Amino acid sequence: MPKGKVYLVGAGPGDPKLITVRGLEALKRSDAVVFDRLAGPQLLGQIPDSAERIYVGKRPDRHTMKQEDINQLLVDLALQGKTVCRLKGGDPTVFGRVGEEAELLKKNGISYEIIPGITSAIAVPAYAGIPVTHRDLASSFSVITGHESPDKLDRSIQWDKVTNATGTLVFLMGVAKIGYISEQLIKHGRPPSTPVALVRWGTRAEQETLTGTLEDIEEKVKAADFQPPAVIVVGNVVRQREELRWIEDKPLFGRRILVTRARSQASELSSRIDELGGEPYEFPVIETRMPERPDVIAAIRAALADAETYDWVLLTSVNGVEYFFRWLELCGIDIRRWHRAEFAAVGPATAAALKARGVIASPLPEKFRAEGLLDSLADRLKPGQRVLLPRGDLAREWLPEELRKLGLEAVEIDVYENALAAPKDRILLEMLEAGDIHAITFTSSSTVTNLLEALRRMGVDRPEETLRGIDIACIGPVTAKTAEEKGLRVAATAKTSTLEGLVQTLIELNAHRKK
Repeated sequence: MPKGKVYLVGAGPGDPKLITVRGLEALKRSDAVVFDRLAGPQLLGQIPDSAERIYVGKRPDRHTMKQEDINQLLVDLALQGKTVCRLKGGDPTVFGRVGEEAELLKKNGISYEIIPGITSAIAVPAYAGIPVTHRDLASSFSVITGHESPDKLDRSIQWDKVTNATGTLVFLMGVAKIGYISEQLIKHGRPPSTPVALVRWGTRAEQETLTGTLEDIEEKVKAADFQPPAVIVVGNVVRQREELRWIEDKPLFGRRILVTRARSQASELSSRIDELGGEPYEFPVIETRMPERPDVIAAIRAALADAETYDWVLLTSVNGVEYFFRWLELCGIDIRRWHRAEFAAVGPATAAALKARGVIASPLPEKFRAEGLLDSLADRLKPGQRVLLPRGDLAREWLPEELRKLGLEAVEIDVYENALAAPKDRILLEMLEAGDIHAITFTSSSTVTNLLEALRRMGVDRPEETLRGIDIACIGPVTAKTAEEKGLRVAATAKTSTLEGLVQTLIELNAHRKK
């Protein structure tokens, strides 16, 4: 069997977008991923479903696997012919013990690449508004391990030289030794009033910053029960924080938000959450697909073949638009055959999807749901008119029923089907158990029912109890009603049933939490 290859990849400090392009490529092509606890949960979502996942995280008081065993594991996986990604927090060459791993790979004749990452020594202070250098304050900086015991620190660090060698000192993994570190720096010449900052879980939703001086920082750490992992910054650059702090001032900072939309649609909402300082975690519980039942397909073809007979085409979702045009192409039906029909859409997103295909919808309803659409067209809908409703298989029956009451002929076609997407996600379960999911967004009734079912399939007996205490934000009243009927507590419903309306609701919820 040919040997595999190992990529020793720096994952960056936690924010998944801080991994390098090359690192992400290596992650996505891997057959096995060996990762530690500093790799962000979103980034782990990029691991191929077929890849083996092996957690080897280390805590100050407990190691899942000894370093020697990790080294051998990489060799063993590669000898099985696998492409392996060793995903390490920060940069693998900065206290990442990558040298030991690479040495054993070399000895066994296994091909490997070292892919640098953004080190937490620079990125974490930057996310707290602290540049490690500044023209007027510090022209150089040092990166020092703070993880060892005091006697080992004394052997590995020449305090008399390090203390004043550079303007800024950055200690990694030194929270437990902060008192000893401060003592040594003062002893060797740093003023007791020297500013100090500890940044915990920097670049992630849990980011927390504690500031003080060499003289009082140990006391502050104890009083706040400030736990690792954290980066320690010593020097006058810490004073820049009050002026340069940026991500903490964003409206969704500190919130990890579960996005349940279909994978093809999740990116827009996730991007807005990210822009506003939140941390989106995508768990798509719904997927759309073309119908396969012969009777459904026959009904679609028959309805579309009568293109010239319709007075209206009413579209209630972006998916409805997309699949309607897919069927037109599949059936070879020219859009010009619909010259008699007027197109109407629920909501600006649906109207925009139509416009992108060269069709301008009728004026939008004030309420972006079926009821609003009917109200806005009430004076133009006449008995005897024929209406086509291209929708999904789970669409409500309210609209066609009301159209028929008004004397119109409503032709419904299920141009797409909604299916449960239930990926098994151990990381999500761990975050739910630890209270690390702060809000959940629901954009349809299907996302509500499917999330609950997905959790049941992953072994959660009472998912509604698991989600208790998490802010539930719904895109509209119909979705909110479904959530409440399923036993969930809805914290807020968007005032306008759009993604931007949902985002605004999340902002308001977070502002309320901060009060």
